[in-house]
Order: sequence, then C-alpha cells, then structure tokens
Amino acid sequence: MAIAKAERLMNLALCLLGTRRPLSKRELRGSIEAYMEAGNDESFNRMFERDKDDLRELGLVIETVENLEGDTGYLARRDSNRLPPVALDAEEAAALGLAAKVWQQARLAGAANGALQKLRAGGMPEAGDLYGGQHSAIEPRIPVHEAAFEPLMLACRDRRPVVFDYRKSTAARPETRQVEPWALECWRGHWYLAGYDRDRGAERVFRLSRITGKVRSRAAQYTAQVPDVVTVRETVASWAGESADRSALIRLRSGAGYPLRAKATAVREGGDGWDELEIPYGHGLDAWLVEFGPDVVVVGPADLRADVVDRLRAVAKG
Repeated sequence: MAIAKAERLMNLALCLLGTRRPLSKRELRGSIEAYMEAGNDESFNRMFERDKDDLRELGLVIETVENLEGDTGYLARRDSNRLPPVALDAEEAAALGLAAKVWQQARLAGAANGALQKLRAGGMPEAGDLYGGQHSAIEPRIPVHEAAFEPLMLACRDRRPVVFDYRKSTAARPETRQVEPWALECWRGHWYLAGYDRDRGAERVFRLSRITGKVRSRAAQYTAQVPDVVTVRETVASWAGESADRSALIRLRSGAGYPLRAKATAVREGGDGWDELEIPYGHGLDAWLVEFGPDVVVVGPADLRADVVDRLRAVAKG
C-alpha cells in the first residue's frame, strides 16, 4: 500500500510539474492509472484531495486556477518549485546538521530531516564529510516527553487559543486555564509555554509537565498583542528564576545539592553535616529548592521559606 501511494504521488507531481496549463480533475484522472481505477467519483475526489494535501505538506507549491468557464485546474510551476542555489561553508553546514539532530524526539524531526535532504540535493555536503567522515561527538537532544508539547506547538504556530487543566506547584488540584499561546521555550531542561491568560488578564508562563489531561483548541481570535520573541524569552527566564535581585540563605546537607553549590555566591562549611550557602534569589527559586527535598532548609528570607513550606505541603497532600 505504501509503495502504491508513493507511486501515485510521484505520478501526480510529475503531471503537475510537466504541464504548461492548469489540468482539471477530469484530465488528471484520465492520466494517472490509480485514479482511473477508482470505483466512483467520490472515491477519486477523496483520493485526489488527500494526495494534493500530501504533496503540499512535502513542499510542492500547487496552484489552483479557475478559467473563464469557471472550471478549476491545477499546476505546479517549475520556477515556484525550484530550490535556489545553496552556498554554505563547512561551519554553516555543520551547524544545520547539528540543529536538525535536536528534534529527534518531536514532531519537528520529520520537517528537520526533510529540510536537510533538500539542502543536500542543492549541494550541501553530508555532515560526515565535513570532518573526514568521522562522526561528531556532539549529540544534542531536547527531550520532549510531555503530551501537551505537540498541540501547543501547533496552537502557537496557528495562533489558536487553547484550554487546559493546570496544576500549580502549590495547589492540590488542577484548575482550568484559558490561554492565548505565544511561544514554547526550553529552559534548564524543562519546557515552558508563555502566553496570555484570559481569566487573569495578564501574561503567564506554564510549565508543560504540570499540564494535566488534553489540550483543547478554540476557534477564536487573540485578544492580546503577541510580543516579540526576545520579550517572551526574557519572560520565561524570569519565571524560571533567572532574574535574581536578592540573596537567600539556605542550609544544605554536606555532599548534596551540587547544582545549588555551583549557583552559590558564598559557601560556609559547617561541622554538623550541614553547610550554609548564599543563593541568588529570584522568581522560581522556591520551586527549585523543593526539588532537593530534605537536603535543603531555608533560613531566609521569610517569604521564601513560607513559599517552600507551602509547596512541600501541597506535595504531601498529593
């Protein structure tokens, strides 16, 4: 079945690329054997529409033209489907090959690999040829385990509002959120969605791992202006705890919490099995400290200590 469909798509592409004038459905049906064998007009129409969409998904630019009699025809102009000359040096080609490997676990893997194949057809060298056929020791990966990633990615692309159930780290149960999604960002190994929360009337950042159930899209227009990419990244960084304007004092069990030790601005060793650390304090530090469980005790400030205690209580309640 897969071979038959591939042959049918190839024949349709050749017909559309080889004609100088738009071809009607009737003409295409009489030129392609698989269409001639279709049982009736309805079966042919369904098959043709699927094939046309598949070719467009693969990158073929198909024009729909209506003549003076009102008949619809189709063609794929060669000048619209010709890849321009590709001129990449070795470093640029290596960077593209490396970037394509990042998306092996997401839906973008197919698009990335397809783009590489087109570039190679235009003259870009194989990644293995750049360094004498040796495999690169760098194998980047962006893990995408959350089921919410793909529907949110499509919603960001198509500018469609979404609804999902979201459980805050301090809440025992999830609550429904109505969001106009702006962009997805991977920060410190976690995926975040930045967008406009309609119920709260303000921008918010959501960690994908805390989204429960399905993401439902809504057919409606955005009500808030979408900021530029740089602003979204700054927002995610701030919510993820990268914008620190104060300092927190914590006690950390000896031999534990190496990421915290790397972040600390000062470390004082204690003789009771605990060390004191000064950590830059910004939004999101409480969530990070909770991940270290009983190995961390917050000394101050008081509001950070209270936030950590609230989060631990929420976790204990399940």
